[in-house]
Amino acid sequence: MPLAQRILLVENSRTFTTMLREAIEQRLELPVSVASSLAEAGELLDRESGWFLVLTGLVLADGDRDQVVSYFVDRGLPTIVVSGVYDEDLRKRVLQQQIIDYVLKNTPGSIDYLVWLVQRMDRNRRIAALVVDDSPSARAYAAALLSMYGYQVTEAADGSAALHAIEADPAIRLVIVDQEMPGMEGVELTRRLRALRARDKVAVIGISGNSDPSLIPRFLKNGANDFLRKPFSREEFFCRVSQNVDQLELIGTLQDLATRDFLTGLPNRRSFLEQSQRQLASAGTGDVSVAMVDIDHFKHINDSLGHEAGDQAIRAVAGVLQAHTRGHDISARFGGEEFCLLVTGMSSSESTRHFEQLREAIAALHLQFAERSLRMTVSIGVCRMPLRAGGLHQLITEADRQLYLAKAAGRNRVCSVQLP
Repeated sequence: MPLAQRILLVENSRTFTTMLREAIEQRLELPVSVASSLAEAGELLDRESGWFLVLTGLVLADGDRDQVVSYFVDRGLPTIVVSGVYDEDLRKRVLQQQIIDYVLKNTPGSIDYLVWLVQRMDRNRRIAALVVDDSPSARAYAAALLSMYGYQVTEAADGSAALHAIEADPAIRLVIVDQEMPGMEGVELTRRLRALRARDKVAVIGISGNSDPSLIPRFLKNGANDFLRKPFSREEFFCRVSQNVDQLELIGTLQDLATRDFLTGLPNRRSFLEQSQRQLASAGTGDVSVAMVDIDHFKHINDSLGHEAGDQAIRAVAGVLQAHTRGHDISARFGGEEFCLLVTGMSSSESTRHFEQLREAIAALHLQFAERSLRMTVSIGVCRMPLRAGGLHQLITEADRQLYLAKAAGRNRVCSVQLP
């Protein structure tokens, strides 16, 4: 079932709503509807479905401050309060209700912060979190906060259950770990958890009411990303959790930039070599094939139709390669118009048929550029040999030689060789 996407912005300042609406729609591509009163908001909520988040001011013609907040919270809608006046008593009173955040709209950077907050709430819905605490009330409180922020929450009452949950659910990206637990304390759980998931995969936040000054460095040295002292405020909890999840996503983005080709989304040459070496080292028996694929007469495509057409041609070929890459195979863009594939578990006849089908699928592509159309072909060089660690360089070198032979023989063909 698709996630709800609609955002309701309730505010009587037309200038502010215009700025915020445009920022959210342009940067996040999420639909925003605007209302200037509770009555208008109610009509929109009743008429449309798929509401995900409400951003509301507190000064409306048909509701006082407390009524405005409860109107949306009572409907079970995640709500962010946007206020034009700083009033500490008001802020504390509003935060006692189950809202996401209280944001001053007239501060520098408020639009940017609100866009980030909306984006964070949207992304949280795709992230699983684990709360580990032997106290049912403390565990339920942390779990309720995470659920309010959109996370999919699992609970564990001790370290053993937590480790089992981590092993069973690869979607868990965030773990809240209490220190004082029978059987396995939080620091020890964190150490064992790190043996299962690295820092770039799961963020761990330790929590404790213990005032021992050595506890924080012990948590951090054993793999925790952060630490919270009990009792913590809801705002601090949200800020710490969001900061750590942001860091995970940033690391993931940097890893993608380092390992994926920006144009096609395929692994790049470096990633292909690393993944293939690991696969060859851990594979069993049978044959492995490496294929080098090169788009025929690619320079002519660029020269006659332009570089944008060349980019589209490369993306189209990459799409066909992905469709012909099974779950345990590896495909990559090696650079320019050249691609490389590693295929395991196929006999000689199966491998020949597989790469002939790939060649035919690419030849069947038909790209349209204004009034001109493009059909293209590829030449493919294949090398097969028995699985063995350390054979990747030989496979690639011989596949490259077979590619040269395919081009020399007239292109749009597959040339292959079987090594002993």
